[in-house]
Amino acid sequence: MEQKINCAEACVNGCILGDKCPNIEFREATAKFVEETSLDKMLEMAEERLRKKMTEPPKWVFPEDP
Repeated sequence: MEQKINCAEACVNGCILGDKCPNIEFREATAKFVEETSLDKMLEMAEERLRKKMTEPPKWVFPEDP
């Protein structure tokens, strides 16, 4: 049986499931991204996304009628 955990809480200091992690492909992709991308490029990407988000119109959420 596959063990279900909340990775955001349980794996704060590193993956606790190791090779049995259901998110292993994401972990590998993330490691590759961090290895190949400079910090300056990451900061540039973050600034670009923030600028884009700041220029988007607000998104209104209307409650459903009972």
